[in-house]
Amino acid sequence: MYLERIQLLNFKNHEELSLTLSPSVNGIVGINGSGKTSLLDAIYMLALTKSAFSQTDAQCIRHGAEFFMIDGVFKETSSGETSARGQQVTCSLKIGSRKVVMLDKKAYERLSEHIGRFPVVLISPDDTDLIRDTSELRRKFFDNMLSQLDHKYLDTLMQYNSVMKHRNSLLKQFYERNYFDKDLLETFDTQLLPLGDIIHQKRHQFIQSFVPLVQKYYAFISESREEVDLIYESELFESSFKYDYSFAMKRDLQLQRTTKGIHKDDFVFEISRYALKKFGSQGQQKSFVIALKLAQFEILQKEKGSKPLLLLDDIFDKLDDLRINKLIEMITNQTFGQLFITDARPERSRQIFASLATDVRMFEIEK
Repeated sequence: MYLERIQLLNFKNHEELSLTLSPSVNGIVGINGSGKTSLLDAIYMLALTKSAFSQTDAQCIRHGAEFFMIDGVFKETSSGETSARGQQVTCSLKIGSRKVVMLDKKAYERLSEHIGRFPVVLISPDDTDLIRDTSELRRKFFDNMLSQLDHKYLDTLMQYNSVMKHRNSLLKQFYERNYFDKDLLETFDTQLLPLGDIIHQKRHQFIQSFVPLVQKYYAFISESREEVDLIYESELFESSFKYDYSFAMKRDLQLQRTTKGIHKDDFVFEISRYALKKFGSQGQQKSFVIALKLAQFEILQKEKGSKPLLLLDDIFDKLDDLRINKLIEMITNQTFGQLFITDARPERSRQIFASLATDVRMFEIEK
């Protein structure tokens, strides 16, 4: 599967842009601020219906414009042959209206139906935040991956978040109005706990197959200099969880939110049995993040039967020669399918791409 062409209208800093793409390697070059990352974000949104970098959809509308539109055509490849008919995906948003995503000009009733149809993996300079930032960011990363792999997981997660939102709203009402209805609160608990169990089991099963892939890619990138691990932490592993959940009701009322459940899970990254966040060097943290993303790429490929799009944002500027050479080695070995690489230094990209025996197309984005 690859993206044959893409067109942008009023998306971020692009007033209008239309590109016909290589099914192999696409180099996106231009000075900083020209819109290279915005182009990758548009591709990401076509695949996953949301921005990888903006908090709200409205932030994706170019300043002074009233709407944005992204239009692209995806094509399937099988046994080296490309299907003649592509699938057209259009994503648009008008100020004051609801975002619309269409497949072959037919709008989805639920955007979640689109997730996983066109798998994508993004590697960006901010990815080390996964290690340094809060557990919420790590949960989002794994939820994003599992949602691309399993629609049932996405549906269950959306149900869990909806029930928890209503439960938290009820807790706030109890606090503000100084009253309490235990039976009413338990109607939400009877929904929330089974949904949490399903999500917990799926996360646990997934991590067991995902960790060996992370370890494999980390060993490749770092040339087996140290061992790494990934540990899934959850209150639901405790046999007393349901008792602890009910016992936390008083605290929930005081804080006006649900304090126990799978929304408190974390994923701990270790190097040589120490916390990577505290004891890992910048190089080790970068290697771990790349290993995470390459493991994501492989597991999506296995489950979907085709290679995901791989988006590499400003990767040459942030990695040392060893890690760049390892990535180039994988590109040369045709590990990846369609690849998008942004770079602020065109000559460097051309020099690196010159060694590749594959179709490379360069696009220079002007500010």
